[in-house]
Amino acid sequence: MDKNTSNRGQWASNIGFILAAAGSAVGLGNIWKFPYLAGANGGGAFVVIYLVMIVIIGFVIMLGEMAIGRNTHLSSVGAYKKLSEKWAFVGFIGVVVGFCILAFYSVIGGWVLNYIGKYLIGGISGAEAGNYFSGFIASTTQPIVWHLVFMVLCCVIVLKGIAGGIEKASKFMMPALFILLVIIAIRSVTLDGAMEGIKFFLKPDFSKVTIGTVMAALGQAFFSLSLGMGAIITYGSYLGKTENLEKNAIIIPAIDTAVALLAGFAVLPAVFAFGFEPGAGPSLMFITLPSVFDSMPFGQFFGILFFILVLFAALTSAISLLEVVVAFVIDTFKIERKKTTIIISTILFFIGIPCSLANGPVMKDVLIFGYNFFDFMSFLAENLLMPLGGLLMCIFIGYVWGVDNISDEISCNGKYRFRSKPFFVIMIKYIAPVLIFIIWLNAIGVLPYIFKIFGITL
Repeated sequence: MDKNTSNRGQWASNIGFILAAAGSAVGLGNIWKFPYLAGANGGGAFVVIYLVMIVIIGFVIMLGEMAIGRNTHLSSVGAYKKLSEKWAFVGFIGVVVGFCILAFYSVIGGWVLNYIGKYLIGGISGAEAGNYFSGFIASTTQPIVWHLVFMVLCCVIVLKGIAGGIEKASKFMMPALFILLVIIAIRSVTLDGAMEGIKFFLKPDFSKVTIGTVMAALGQAFFSLSLGMGAIITYGSYLGKTENLEKNAIIIPAIDTAVALLAGFAVLPAVFAFGFEPGAGPSLMFITLPSVFDSMPFGQFFGILFFILVLFAALTSAISLLEVVVAFVIDTFKIERKKTTIIISTILFFIGIPCSLANGPVMKDVLIFGYNFFDFMSFLAENLLMPLGGLLMCIFIGYVWGVDNISDEISCNGKYRFRSKPFFVIMIKYIAPVLIFIIWLNAIGVLPYIFKIFGITL
């Protein structure tokens, strides 16, 4: 056991790390965004393109982040600083991303908790689903109370440490999430009329494939794996030298992709079976699906199962976000974990309050660069900083730290054969930076204007 790792905490097992890292990747986007994007972008054609992007982007960036973390046994800021002091700012980008995302993500987690409670006492009728959701998120007190409950859950898990908190929770929640998703998927695909949804999801319609389809698949492959925000670096810093990083970098995206595909089977067949349209964003999860559950036999039961699995997906991602910030404070200021976790969680709770209020009359008209507070935090973290962090990491590995150094780390100085090294080197130095730069331009809204100049339509 490495001395530095044992002092900071360490995963009790490699499977614990894999489940925690996969839990970080598996989030709300897997449950609602992937099925919607597949449906809106040619079904099976989108899935094929997405899988290619996972190999190009997901595997390479995840392997790079794990290697940085394990080599330094430090959180994202300390890791970059140890390898090259001038590049510490890249690690700080990850901390800011984790902080900003969790501030509004915990608000959404509170919405999920509310829906679990609602289904436990009877469910939501299809007729009132839209009004219930809009009325709930616009209210002043209720969403903040549920946001507090979600934040407390995250805090309790993280303050218990790596093996005793995050790993133990992930070992329970990830298998449970998978089992619940399988149950709901089976129910969904066996509904009368579900076959149209299955065809919609799986049958490739390449006539619908456009540049926009490729961009959607590229963006989903990057954002769904929690890349560019320091989580995998931080989780990797708790690894010892016995784990095969290359193997882990294949398994974790594979689990994330499996969950996304299962979510497609769980959502789209049921939506089509009852004649609903797969809407984007929160409306699919909080309005369309409650209407679907209201239309199917034993809908209340499946509604409970669904929102519990969504809660697990939200929690496993949220604790990784919290750990990014907590690990940075622990490593930088040498404050013990319990105190750090409570302080950071409290700050995040209070930052989350204006995120919640931005959805109602109290703060909906308070705008920052044209965004309400909730949307501004989302844009800053997910659109601006996450792709930037991923882009700079590729440049750092390819041209600053160097492929020879990272190869030594990945192979444990020859203990493991780095089978994908030629592919990894080409991707990390040349292909991945270009693709992530394109993701960034698209995320900040610049790419459509560039394409317009050349007469290309997204």
